[in-house]
Amino acid sequence: MSSCADSPHAQDPLDPLNSPNSADSPPLPEAGAVPTRRPVRVRRVDQTQSLDELFRHCLPAFGGAYLRRIYTILDRAIGMGCPLTMSIAGPVTVSGQHQAWLIPLLEAGWIAYLSTTDAVCYHDGHRSLQGHTRDPIFEVPIFGDDGALRDDRTIRVTDMAFDEEVLLDQDRFLSALLALEEFQRPMTGTELRYRLGAWFGRQEEAGGVPAGLLSTCHRLAIPVFVGAPGDGSVFLNSMKLWAMQKAGLVQQHAFSLDLHAEVFEACAYHRWGLFDNHPFALGTWILGGGVPKNYNLQPEPALGQILGLPDVRGYEFDVQIVTAPITDGSLSSCPPAEAVTWGKVDKETYVQSTESMQADYSMVMPFLVKALLENRARHEARVEEIGFDAAVDEDPRVRGYLRSREGYRLFARRDALTGKLLEAVREQGDWLLESLRYPLPV
Repeated sequence: MSSCADSPHAQDPLDPLNSPNSADSPPLPEAGAVPTRRPVRVRRVDQTQSLDELFRHCLPAFGGAYLRRIYTILDRAIGMGCPLTMSIAGPVTVSGQHQAWLIPLLEAGWIAYLSTTDAVCYHDGHRSLQGHTRDPIFEVPIFGDDGALRDDRTIRVTDMAFDEEVLLDQDRFLSALLALEEFQRPMTGTELRYRLGAWFGRQEEAGGVPAGLLSTCHRLAIPVFVGAPGDGSVFLNSMKLWAMQKAGLVQQHAFSLDLHAEVFEACAYHRWGLFDNHPFALGTWILGGGVPKNYNLQPEPALGQILGLPDVRGYEFDVQIVTAPITDGSLSSCPPAEAVTWGKVDKETYVQSTESMQADYSMVMPFLVKALLENRARHEARVEEIGFDAAVDEDPRVRGYLRSREGYRLFARRDALTGKLLEAVREQGDWLLESLRYPLPV
């Protein structure tokens, strides 16, 4: 089984990590070896013609060099055709960032699935609520008078705010939705969010507002995972209905989350990326830490350590933008190199294909996404000029950048992919049965 590192364009001379004139860091030397000296070469910003050139030639050192490496690793991963998973912590929907840069990124077809928070999904619905479709979210000072905001029934999320009635109407919408017959059974969280996306989309269309995150993921069949579903208001509304049923106020509330099936589904997608989809490797793009980050990294140990499947590798590409300092010892801050020791990141490639940058991702993501989308547009223009095959011969990254905008549509394929993983589990039956043996102190 080959990987991205084995593909013919892994040593593409256009790749800055292989270019002798690059300002990017070379692979780390072996212990005791003297590192190769590489000259620092820059270009004046008024001589650059694109964001790509700016990232490559105008960020020579310090924090800027971290950002340059993040960008060039993403360029390699996309150019090689690796599916990317993405974890997002933080209020990306209430702040409008999903519409600014996340949805354009998803529509490029490079992202296989998302891992995020219940709050991200909950706040995604505010702009489409009846009676709130005209700018329900507004700016407030971070260090203002929060007591006055409370008296005014204004809810604040950092420097974003909305009327408390938006929150209450969102709860009414979700409670009414979760009481529908289509939700009266156990289901995975990915199915719940897929169905929510359909309803959010109807609300958006009725209100004439731009598409949100969940409706976009529904349209593109992108699975959305939430590792801590009990920690958010979507599930709190289900809890309300559960309590009402227990109190005899409603006749039924049969909805529940099947967490076993949801985790298994994530594992099935990871297995697909490693064994069923060329180039037989995966990359991950981590924004912020916490549960979304860990959920994105856990399929490899689940497949190899827990289920005992052979030849399971971690992510070949891993870039993360987090605010937590590495000295705090948290999962949020741990770099990809630490994940190598757990098997979550491929030990054969991590030196050249991973990077962790300490930053607020809201400051850099618009520029990273814009640069990558500009690359796609440039490749599309070149294909128009000389044809696809000639463009690929000229720059092999064309093939990866110009993969279908429809994306991988993994949620639409989940039954087949989970079925394949279940068969692999059966084949490991002897190992799994033996793994149940332990001399418990009884």
